Amino acid sequence: MTQRDTLSATLFDNAGSLQAAVSSVLEGKSEQVRIAVTVLLAGGHLLVEDVPGVGKTVLAKTLARAMDSQVNRIQFTPDMLPSDVTGVAVYDQRKSEFEFQPGPVFANIVIGDEINRASPKTQSALLECMEERQVSVDGETHRLPDPFTVFATQNPSEMEGTYPLPEAQRDRFMARISMGYPDRDAELRMLESRDRIDPLSQLQPVVTAAQVRDMIAQVQDVFVAPSVKQYVVDLARATREHDAIRVGVSPRASLHLLRAAKASAAIAGRSYVVPDDVRSLLVRVFAHRLVIGSRAGRKSSSYAEASRVLEQIAAQIPAPTGA
Repeated sequence: MTQRDTLSATLFDNAGSLQAAVSSVLEGKSEQVRIAVTVLLAGGHLLVEDVPGVGKTVLAKTLARAMDSQVNRIQFTPDMLPSDVTGVAVYDQRKSEFEFQPGPVFANIVIGDEINRASPKTQSALLECMEERQVSVDGETHRLPDPFTVFATQNPSEMEGTYPLPEAQRDRFMARISMGYPDRDAELRMLESRDRIDPLSQLQPVVTAAQVRDMIAQVQDVFVAPSVKQYVVDLARATREHDAIRVGVSPRASLHLLRAAKASAAIAGRSYVVPDDVRSLLVRVFAHRLVIGSRAGRKSSSYAEASRVLEQIAAQIPAPTGA
């Protein structure tokens, strides 16, 4: 067995342990857990949207607990300021100089709870953090920990007290998922198992931050055939030319889809990407970025409508064969 084979096996085992640990707390949500782990290993950020009480924050907290790493939670509120997220320079009278006090964004896992309850100005404080992994305050740049990922939850935009996420903010999230209501049996098991004991409190870490950092590096080495890359580009370009889409996806979205497909392949135990890896993640990665509506008419960011249009595009563009 070569060193690369050993590393791939370790990645596969650790990814499986991570998914199993999170699934032990979130019953019946295997698909949501798979996407969350995929985004983590792809070095991206995840947006979880749904009504209150269906497990959005639990998913983020469970994945964070399964990692032995630094975790901070930010409860977004309408009165929050950007400095409450990134940190602020404070004058130290003893040293007669300003000293930077890091904000809660300085962690390996940042849980942004109800991100769309904060104003767009405060939400924008995360733009530099999520894209460049750094914070700039008073002309000084401060690097964020490695690995660094944001798991943000938001309530549906039509609910009271919410602000729509700016398009630039949505574009920085690699994928978006919805938790959905549990089925009857899963909800019954939850009532029986969580009446007195919180399974999250008993969860032990299964991977370290250093292991996750190594896994992310290994995912980057997953092979992607030129034909699969062309498939990604064709799907992205189709969103920019479709009559029902006012604003298509950015080149960043194409890169996110490729990285997520590589992570999906690694989790499946493969060292190469197949078209199905791309196809299975298309809606998760692209839909939340699209602005639906004619270029001359009223725009909408309906996720359901965006998903429907993406399914049409996927049906019209043939996947490469022999990749």
